[in-house]
Parts: sequence; structure tokens; C-alpha cells
Amino acid sequence: MTTAIVVVSHSAQLAQGLCEVAAQMAPDVRLRPAGGTDDGRIGTSFDKLLTAVGELTADGPDGVVVLTDLGSATMTAESVLEMVEDDRVLLADAPLVEGTVAAAVAAQGGAGPEEVRRAAEEAALSFAATSRDGREEPAPGDDVLERVLQLHNPLGLHARPAAQLARLVTSFDARVEVNGVDATSVLALIGLGLSGGATMTVRASGPQAEHVLDAVAQVVDEGFGEE
Repeated sequence: MTTAIVVVSHSAQLAQGLCEVAAQMAPDVRLRPAGGTDDGRIGTSFDKLLTAVGELTADGPDGVVVLTDLGSATMTAESVLEMVEDDRVLLADAPLVEGTVAAAVAAQGGAGPEEVRRAAEEAALSFAATSRDGREEPAPGDDVLERVLQLHNPLGLHARPAAQLARLVTSFDARVEVNGVDATSVLALIGLGLSGGATMTVRASGPQAEHVLDAVAQVVDEGFGEE
């Protein structure tokens, strides 16, 4: 089973909407919104969060990662975690939107709860384009292959195709960059701000460099299924 995620917000609409966005990028991950008070006002509900966590842990997942927005939501989550006393339930100290996206993609890739929490907490840093000095260099003797591709889908490299691209490249034994950022980072890809018609330079090295470039070129030519 994959790691499940609970989104806690003072707004029920925000929690629900964020889960809907994340579900597009991580269709196999169980996402539960826990937003608003029991009577529909702005705030957080201990009972809502306890119910969400209880339902998920009852299904026997690898773990549950909880993300929150404001301080009182974090306090509510801490109280719930104390009550459930389950080591599989972890609270992430992460930005709600970016953290949820990063956590969902990590969980979709099969990451365990600790890795999912780490992905969420590193999300704010990952959103910025990574400098070359911070990237892993190709191994000695590895050739670096390059393709320049044009985005055909009208909205370009927004959240869903960015997640699709990140999942794709992780399935190959290769190091891949798009316009200088790590192609396995959804947030870094979104941060490029590439719209429809823009070009992207894809560089790959490693044993399956040519294969991953062919695969990336195919999904880009197909408009990520959005044309």
C-alpha cells in the first residue's frame, strides 16, 4: 500500500480542493481532507481529523502523513497524533500547498511515510530552480545526451503534466534535467513556468539516457494527453 495523506486546513473548501489537485498527480494515493469546523465555519476540527486518520490507519497503509496550514491546525494535529499513538502517523512541518503536492507525488512513487514527510518539508526549497552547483554531476565516462522539445499542450508544464513527467523519468536508470532543473522534482518543473508553445531542453546521462529521452519526447509530442 502507498502512504496516505491528510490535508488539514481552516477552510473545508481549501482542503477539499487541494486533495482534488493532488489526486490528479497521484491517482493511487489515498488523500483525505480535514478542513473547517463541524458546523461549517472557518477553523479546524479535532473530530474530523481523528476520523480521517482513523479511517486510513484502519486500512493498514504504510503510513499517514498529515499536513496543516495555520498554527491552531498544527496544534489540533499534534493532539490527534498524541491520542492515536501510532508511529505510522507523521506530522509534516511543510507549506500546505507545495508540501501536499510534493508528498502526493512521493507517495505515488512508492515512498514510505518518512520519505513522504521529507519530500513535503523540502517542498519550499524544491520549488525554486536548482542551480547547477547543487545538482548531481554525470558519472565519469557518461555521455550527456540532449533534446530540445516543444510543448504542444495549451497549458504547458502545469501540475499534472509535470507530475506525469517526473514519474516517467524516475522509471529509467538515468539522470535527467529539464531546462537545468531536476526532472524528478514536480515543484521544480512547475517552477519553470513553461506555457504551451515553449521549448524545453532535456539533458540525460546514464545507462538509459537515450531511452528516457525517447520516452519524454513521446509524451511531449502527445501533449501529455491534453491536446
